[in-house]
Amino acid sequence: MSRLPARLQPAWPLLKRAHRLLSVLTGVLFRPLGRLLGDRGLPRAATVASTATVEREPGAVTLHPAGPAEILERGPAKGDPPRHWVFERGRHGEVPARYVLDVRDGRLVGDFGATVTPGGVLDYQTSGYFGLASWREHPVFFGTRLPEVERVDGTVLSLTTRGTAGNYYHFLYDAVARYGIFEDALPGERIDAIVVPHQSGYQRQILELAGITGTFIQPRADRTIRADRLLVPSTPNQHLDAPRSATDWLRKRLPPSGRTDTPTRLYLSRGQQPGGRRYLQEAELWPRLEREGFVMLDPGTLSVQEQIDVFHNAEVIVAPHGAALTNITWSRPGVRVLEMFAGTYVHLGLWTIAEAIGGVHYRYLIGSGTLPEGKEPTGIVDDIDIPVARVEATLAELLKAQ
Repeated sequence: MSRLPARLQPAWPLLKRAHRLLSVLTGVLFRPLGRLLGDRGLPRAATVASTATVEREPGAVTLHPAGPAEILERGPAKGDPPRHWVFERGRHGEVPARYVLDVRDGRLVGDFGATVTPGGVLDYQTSGYFGLASWREHPVFFGTRLPEVERVDGTVLSLTTRGTAGNYYHFLYDAVARYGIFEDALPGERIDAIVVPHQSGYQRQILELAGITGTFIQPRADRTIRADRLLVPSTPNQHLDAPRSATDWLRKRLPPSGRTDTPTRLYLSRGQQPGGRRYLQEAELWPRLEREGFVMLDPGTLSVQEQIDVFHNAEVIVAPHGAALTNITWSRPGVRVLEMFAGTYVHLGLWTIAEAIGGVHYRYLIGSGTLPEGKEPTGIVDDIDIPVARVEATLAELLKAQ
């Protein structure tokens, strides 16, 4: 949505529904022509589980186990209003067993990394996308044919999936953390190229810090990669679960440097650009926080290692919702976190990180606007309107938490 011009962003829910419907319609029309179009033909069928993909094409598709399923029992999250339905829905869940899908002569489509077998089957379990009701709505079907095909010799590892190209949170949890699944499933496996976003400075820094090296291929919306052998780790963060296996791997693989000279009370600002999920009362709140020893910080101005160090040493963090809070991944148990939301957009992804770490004192505050239960959020970039008195009262309570 953030790629849309500002004037079109209010129409996002309608545009999203239209895109899903058109994907269904074009899929119905053009899936049957897949064989005639060869490499660029749309997938002719789909499976909802990778085990079913293996059963359909056992000569071409193999599954390498990497780890057991994870049962998730969390919360309840503490905040105002209490027991908001988004957090309540996220209290229980199960992350399927981790694995790597091994596809001979496989295709990887677009920057969302859809996995397609040589028999023309979409493996939906490793190709999930935002807000879909079924595989028939997948954007891989949005068009008459697949993007241009680029042949890559050898073994190719895919770390790309929806959201990883330009979002810090998704890059860490949906791309980089999946390298740990690959290592567990195929230790010592030699690969010839890795499909992973790497054009941004923070992406290159994270890959280097995590020890992920080799020949990188930038995923693109206008490209289909066809590999002799395609390896696709499972995607355990499809529902923003931040499973402990992923959180633990990131904490160990990208450790703090040992610095101790960083501030311990942080306020993360999103600036004052309208429609950028800014906190509207920041000018009123900030002087009061400053008197309490807080430092205003834009983590995007720091190197990744500096962000890791700052959040590792932090004792209290106050912030409007944003990807910068992903850095609590490196915070220690006992840290206090206050996250603020617009009423039209509530996201559980940072709370689930806090729950995976354990011992984090987390609070949420939800401002003006409403999000009907079960509905997809519409106000992804809406500004946050919360009276300062509410923030101060919640922060005072949070600081007393035992």
